[in-house]
Amino acid sequence: MIDFFRDMAINPLLLTGLLAGLVASIACGVIGPYVVTKRIVFLVGAIAHTAVGGIGAAIFLRHHFPATFGNLDPFHGAVAAAILGAIVIGVVHDRVQERMDTLIGAMWAIGMATGILLVKFTPGYHVELMSYLFGNIAVVQGADVLRLLVMDIVIVSVVVLYYKRFLAVCVDEEYAKLQGVDTLRTNLVLLTVVALTVVSLMQIVGLILVIALLTLPAATAGHYMKRLGWMMVVATGLSVLLTTLPRMAVYGSGVSPESAIVLTAGAIYLCSVLFRRLRSV
Repeated sequence: MIDFFRDMAINPLLLTGLLAGLVASIACGVIGPYVVTKRIVFLVGAIAHTAVGGIGAAIFLRHHFPATFGNLDPFHGAVAAAILGAIVIGVVHDRVQERMDTLIGAMWAIGMATGILLVKFTPGYHVELMSYLFGNIAVVQGADVLRLLVMDIVIVSVVVLYYKRFLAVCVDEEYAKLQGVDTLRTNLVLLTVVALTVVSLMQIVGLILVIALLTLPAATAGHYMKRLGWMMVVATGLSVLLTTLPRMAVYGSGVSPESAIVLTAGAIYLCSVLFRRLRSV
């Protein structure tokens, strides 16, 4: 850990990586409790895999049509695909009454297959896709931090505006509908901010580990906090610790910081479960 602070003076990427983790922790802590309370954890995975389709599309279009899409960033494709996938799942589930697990599985497979297919037909080795799949917190740029900060502002603003309606559909959607809440629109807005959060976290820990960072801190906070607002505060604090301390601890050891972050989150959650079980005996 001492080496981390010593090298920070000569390697600016260490600082931007920490800042990216801190900024992403805000979105994670704010949205995670909704995901856990509404029990849509696997929906996060479906949205993340759908985003891969958007990343592949952006890479494909940028390579084959440079005159029109030369400046297209894979991040933009990821955001567009994630939001589109979230809206499709929300509308189809509400209007067609399709089983949510079937929808999740379909979007999961279609998004991943589309992204891989489009990248396969694009020559070269694509670093952007690998960074979204496996995370790359060690090389986050200042522009990435600024982009994450803007997304944080959007996410937090929406949560403040829709706080009571989000709470209503998470706790008892049928009762909320009887009280006059437009549950379809509320669910679509919630799924949209979940999609934005997922894309933000994919830049930090990657597609494979995004579910853990979005849900484990919130689930741990839920063991001790019953009010949603306090769950957000505690989950954000845990996320901040998880995106900083494990990365510092494994610096220079050859251990992937993304894996260290998620394994630590899992260990804290399991210890919390064990502590609660022992305390109830």
